Amino acid sequence: MMTARGAAWLLAMTLLLQACGDASLPEPIVPASPEQTAAEKTVAAPDDVLTRLQSIPGLTVVVEQPSPIPDTRFFVLRLELPSDHARPQGERFHIWMTLLHRSVEAPMVLVTEGYMLGGPPSQAEPTALLGANQLVLEHRFLGGSRPASNDLRLLTIQQAAGDAHRVIQAFKPLYSGRWLTTGVSKGGMTAVYHRSFYPDDVDATVAYVAPNSHGTRDGRYVHFLEQVGDADCREKLKAFQRDVLRRREELLPFVEALGTRWNTGFEVVGGADRVLEFSAVETSFYFWQYGTQSACATIPAPGAPAEEAFAFMDGVVGVAFTYGDRFLEFMGPAYYQPATQLGWPRFPTRHLRGLLRYPGENTPDVYLDFPVTEPFDWTAMLRVEHWVWKHGERMLFIYGENDPWSATAFSVRERNDAFRFFVPGGNHGASILQLPEPERTRALERLFTWMGGSAPSAEGRALALERAAEAEASKPAPPRFRRLQDVALGPHENRTAQQ
Repeated sequence: MMTARGAAWLLAMTLLLQACGDASLPEPIVPASPEQTAAEKTVAAPDDVLTRLQSIPGLTVVVEQPSPIPDTRFFVLRLELPSDHARPQGERFHIWMTLLHRSVEAPMVLVTEGYMLGGPPSQAEPTALLGANQLVLEHRFLGGSRPASNDLRLLTIQQAAGDAHRVIQAFKPLYSGRWLTTGVSKGGMTAVYHRSFYPDDVDATVAYVAPNSHGTRDGRYVHFLEQVGDADCREKLKAFQRDVLRRREELLPFVEALGTRWNTGFEVVGGADRVLEFSAVETSFYFWQYGTQSACATIPAPGAPAEEAFAFMDGVVGVAFTYGDRFLEFMGPAYYQPATQLGWPRFPTRHLRGLLRYPGENTPDVYLDFPVTEPFDWTAMLRVEHWVWKHGERMLFIYGENDPWSATAFSVRERNDAFRFFVPGGNHGASILQLPEPERTRALERLFTWMGGSAPSAEGRALALERAAEAEASKPAPPRFRRLQDVALGPHENRTAQQ
């Protein structure tokens, strides 16, 4: 499902440190003490935007940091919100966010994170296309945005939608232009959920690679993976998976060596043997999530050296990051959501009969070190799906044709002024920029119209696309591993640095 997008940054930075020979784990943005917060606030001459931010009730300007994006200012903020929006006088907590400010006259893009904040200032694709301001909102219960009670019964799509609603209410007096919500993967899902509960909060929504799973073992993913790519590539992956499971004893020491290298055990998911099996079973999912057809040539043949076979699987799945206790510790809420509302994929295993010791056990609750006591809410995703189809207006969904998450893509109706596009051969990094013509022009035309502008001329489209390409190029390359970021989503959803 969604597979633990902040988390995406965390994973990307972890991999960067690994490449540099540093096995330390970088920290996401976390709350500072009041003393630290006071000391870190930027000391600057009075500024209208800063002054107006400081006047928003419940908002703290934690720090202003240098922005690498020309003509922008970058702030780290936190806003006090109710833990339970149905009981606003009860417990309260601070939700963290960042603001990329251009002008109070420019549109505002609200990026709903599916995970935690982190990383250097960057622009979402709609922000760059529109030349907009940008708020990035951390998801409740992740990173530093955790109520002190840690009552996970308040981790629902409705409560998270309430967070976004209150943020919009707080900032609209300052940014009174057109508003758009967006997000990638689990962040895109979060944007859609908010819109379903508060359809009039914003003028439009652009959701990237946002799935809508049914239950904790959605079989639509199995059907998709049995048809994606060409038959030869699918068979090579199946042969590789069978080979790994037949060589358990030979490959298990590599799992244990990773645990030593990253100073992590694998007790939460049940030990190294289960980790090896889950990795093998999920290899095809992760391969297509961020891989391409051309990568099929890199799949090791059965009987390849153990080092080669394990290195390929680890490069696709990210074994330590996906299953290690050290990394799962702070990602619990991102797995709790698919276990109670968001749903999770079922993986193809028919070709692995007789080789599995833990069939069907790689469900989201296995990544938690505490029991899930709340029953799965089967109606939550169906209600959102129904709303999008019947009532979702001014919505744009972008998917990758080969991305397994597109197996459960939202359906829309153009008569509602809502559209869905698939990037041919695209994966979980799909974007408007990657769409072929005429779909790209159509998507841009609707986006600019929704946000109060006329359909851009050819010259205007070229300029907007140039800005988006520059913004994309400035981001770190998405890691091959899938989970820490997109952990939540699904099989542990993927970590795109954008999400």
